[in-house]
Amino acid sequence: MEKTLSRIQAFMKLEASAGLILMGVALLAMLAANSALAPFYDGFLGTNIRIGIGSFEISKAALLWINDGLMAIFFFLVGLEIKREILTGELSSFDKAILPVLAAIGGMAVPAMVFLALNWGTPENLNGWAIPTATDIAFALGLLALLGTRAPVALKVFLLAVAIIDDLGAVVIIAVFYTSELSTNALTLSMLGFALAVALNRMGVQRAAPYVIIGVFMWVFVLKSGVHATLAGVLIALTIPLKKKDGDKALLYQMEHALHPLVAYMILPVFAFANAGVSLSGVSFADLAQPLPLGIAAGLFIGKQIGVFGATWIAVKSGLARLPAGVGWRHVYGVACLTGVGFTMSLFIGSLAFGADETMNTVRLGVVSGSVLSGILGFVVLRMAGAKAVAPGGDAGRQSA
Repeated sequence: MEKTLSRIQAFMKLEASAGLILMGVALLAMLAANSALAPFYDGFLGTNIRIGIGSFEISKAALLWINDGLMAIFFFLVGLEIKREILTGELSSFDKAILPVLAAIGGMAVPAMVFLALNWGTPENLNGWAIPTATDIAFALGLLALLGTRAPVALKVFLLAVAIIDDLGAVVIIAVFYTSELSTNALTLSMLGFALAVALNRMGVQRAAPYVIIGVFMWVFVLKSGVHATLAGVLIALTIPLKKKDGDKALLYQMEHALHPLVAYMILPVFAFANAGVSLSGVSFADLAQPLPLGIAAGLFIGKQIGVFGATWIAVKSGLARLPAGVGWRHVYGVACLTGVGFTMSLFIGSLAFGADETMNTVRLGVVSGSVLSGILGFVVLRMAGAKAVAPGGDAGRQSA
């Protein structure tokens, strides 16, 4: 138990510091997009990069290499975390999982409904319904870290579990709703690679190289198949061994430990810098009232609060779950606000929904405004809540476990 708690605390410390870095990088991107550096910024992101052998090639703009390539590594790490949490972690039993699962489901469903309600009259925007369903775990934990001991450890674990389930939901949404026309041949080849990786797992292979080679093979053919290439990262992650007979750290733990700093301090900051550059030229407050940015911002700021807090309240009041020890309803509301910090994940889904056209600047406007409002309110609420749970009528004992 102590090892598990120590691992969770180390993970949250890393994610929190990464979140603070992301904030700085996002500001740099905004400055670059709204200064004399804007032509260089846009030019870099639009630079075409080609990799190929003969007639077989992959040719993309730098922005798409970042979103399709580097983010596949991020989703590989997400896959490792999901597998570990489901098999041995905070989602490994019904009692542990039910509250964050229901909270995450509410936190995905309600923002989508808010977005659809505000964009129903503009059919061209409806493909963006999933943008406000996402939560940026690094940003959210970074803000929580600023509170220090004012935020109970159990609250951080709850937020972590909700965000991981949210990531799982994002993977499903991308696979089901953001897949273009399929190439059966390419998809078959990628699945053969997956089957080979599963076979290596069953044979107990604990070396990273074979899985990495197969993962690159799968990424290429998933990309060519029409399914979004980042899903190759999740699939190959599910084949990484979690157990080892001799008692040493299994490959999954080794790879997760090695990848966390790379993802936190390089891949996500690069993605944020490439995608957070909102051009404010000619932008007014009236632009925020347009259906697309308003739907995204309201989904993140209002939908997430209602969805996460409402689902948690229903789960506890119905007897399905109990609040974590030391966590009160003000803490839950503060965390519900923090889940509205969509940022990198929302921007990523936005890029899938609308591509790299001019609509993306409107998407960025909605994501950034909704995330900033959510982060500020969540921070203020949790700072006021303090470290101790305060339950109505003094019944903290009955509402906490």
